[in-house]
Amino acid sequence: MTWQWFALGSAFFAGLTAIFGKLGVEGLNSNLATLIRTVIILVMTSVIVTLRGEWQLPKELALRPIAFLVLSGMATGFSWLLYYRALQLAPASLVAPIDKLSVAFAIVLAVVFLGEAFTLKLALGGLLILSGVLILAWP
Repeated sequence: MTWQWFALGSAFFAGLTAIFGKLGVEGLNSNLATLIRTVIILVMTSVIVTLRGEWQLPKELALRPIAFLVLSGMATGFSWLLYYRALQLAPASLVAPIDKLSVAFAIVLAVVFLGEAFTLKLALGGLLILSGVLILAWP
């Protein structure tokens, strides 16, 4: 399988996340809903790592990758907490498109901090995403 199939699967399940999340935060504190979701993810990934026998760490564990994984986890936590609160306050069909601005943010951050090439194709795709969000989510 190519990376595109994994990305498409990720997008599909992210879409389901919006629907299931919207239904899940009805009458429930959004922070508690995020905690429940996080525990489920912890259990799921633990089972997958166990079944695949992937618990072994590299012989030399560098601090830099671990630090960035910690920061990534913190960013994910903040994202989820804000996402579930937004789902409590607005329809999923409006929250999800704004959340997908993460793609445009990732493009800019990848160019600025990772030195990835900024191409016309990348710029056009980012602008189309931004345009779609503005059309869908703002009156």
